[in-house]
Amino acid sequence: MRIGELVRRTGVSRRSLRYYEQQGLLAADRTPGGQRDYPERAVDRVIRIQELFAAGLHSKKIAQLLPCMRDSDGAPSEIATPRLVGELTAERDRIDRMMTELANSRAVLDEIIDTASHRGR
Repeated sequence: MRIGELVRRTGVSRRSLRYYEQQGLLAADRTPGGQRDYPERAVDRVIRIQELFAAGLHSKKIAQLLPCMRDSDGAPSEIATPRLVGELTAERDRIDRMMTELANSRAVLDEIIDTASHRGR
């Protein structure tokens, strides 16, 4: 599929897809005219990349992780090293801490909103 179709199916910009390719996260063949031609599995790959970016991972970590994730046949193409598992566990712990901090901030805001709402009555 051409880049425009991949953009349409994933909602990711052309610029991002080109960046993913530069970072080794996504691969495309080239037509004789030089246009990118992505395989069907690129849709799932792009969605996976987006999820990993949303989780706070950077492109170098994603490049390490993608080969260890399940492919369409259900099996990883490579096994995660103990070091990578440790790094990912630390990243998950960081996200858990951020979630706790955000929940605390929200509770404070809820209290302020509640107090302010009662004063205005």
